[in-house]
Amino acid sequence: LLLVRHGETALSGIRYSGRGDPHLTARGRDQAEAVASRLSRMDGVAAVVSSPLQRARVTADAIAAALGVPVVVDDDLVETDFGRWDGLTFEEVRDRWPAEHADWMADPASAPPGGESVAQVSRRVRRARDRLLAAYPGSTVAVVSHVTPIKLLLCSALGAPTSALFRLHLDPAGLSTVDWYPDGPAVVRLLNDTGHLAG
Repeated sequence: LLLVRHGETALSGIRYSGRGDPHLTARGRDQAEAVASRLSRMDGVAAVVSSPLQRARVTADAIAAALGVPVVVDDDLVETDFGRWDGLTFEEVRDRWPAEHADWMADPASAPPGGESVAQVSRRVRRARDRLLAAYPGSTVAVVSHVTPIKLLLCSALGAPTSALFRLHLDPAGLSTVDWYPDGPAVVRLLNDTGHLAG
């Protein structure tokens, strides 16, 4: 799996951005084209699978156009539903919901008010992964998604607890790669590579 975080939006790195659907910035569109160009030089990418949100879809469309393959949408790859936190800054959430935020950081079963827990996101991301591995055995697939789903796929590949997602960083349009084997452990080959964004 070639795991690609979508390009930059106005909320990237500043606010919780879950089910809201901000557009890519001009820089984000450039990032999408840059990662598409990089993946176009890879042989044998069988499919591009995307979250349904437009920031992922626009990034996926650029990759698919460069590869000459269609985009398949998988709803289980959507970003976390942050509920009442969506669109707020990290500081605003900590100030308004200090106990709930602390619980969310410490307990994967704890959810933001009106939102999803990390455990819930992890379950649906595992479903998406299992469908991908069944549908494309022995193939390379580009997956365009969001911070939390990609981090949880990496945690799964590493055999790490879901809490490890808070110890990983993913840049917009960053590329991570995981090889999944039917007869052995998964192997993370690349983590948050942004070489295609240089310059």
